[in-house]
Amino acid sequence: MLEQCRRYLDYQGVHYCRPEKAGALAGDMIALRNVAQAARKEFQTLSLVLAEHVSPFVPERVSQWMNQAQICRPHFWTYYRLPSASLTDSALAIRLYGKETEAGISVEVSFIERKKVETSLLQQNRVLNYSIAAPLYYWVQEGQTFYRLDGTEENRQSLLQAVEAGRIRKVLVKYDVPFRTVTSEEELLERLIQGFSLLEPYLKMTHPAE
Repeated sequence: MLEQCRRYLDYQGVHYCRPEKAGALAGDMIALRNVAQAARKEFQTLSLVLAEHVSPFVPERVSQWMNQAQICRPHFWTYYRLPSASLTDSALAIRLYGKETEAGISVEVSFIERKKVETSLLQQNRVLNYSIAAPLYYWVQEGQTFYRLDGTEENRQSLLQAVEAGRIRKVLVKYDVPFRTVTSEEELLERLIQGFSLLEPYLKMTHPAE
């Protein structure tokens, strides 16, 4: 199940060099590139299959397998938007996370930082206006630190106050599907669809009133 993606997770942070410039490491770089491209294609296939089950959400392109500094970036993601949504709005997304036995795919409500506008954070943090319970949880940015908080009413109220006070920059709502908890890609797909269903009310909260 997603064997290429899981294999590529081991390359997190590795610097890729074009084989023709890699000297004695040319063979290693070719092998790395092959794994990376196969992993991205595998994740892309999953994202397209999922799209067939979560209409009217439309998937965007899968993230690239390395960043501009040519550092391997195996935690692929894909954003899904409604046809009426702006590129600056919050959206649903799936994201590969973890490594080895702790790897999986999460569904989240978030926005693309490089496309944010003045109102992006305000809209995103409206996810706190909707009640929450497990298995959903919060992913919080406080300064330059990121951390997880359980999806409880107590934490929701605490985060509302912290956002109002300016201590918290951003709050995502997430749903994890660890690979160790599913036995097939069909079951993985079902769980991701469930994640979309659970998170859709939070996405609606982020959209400004018409």
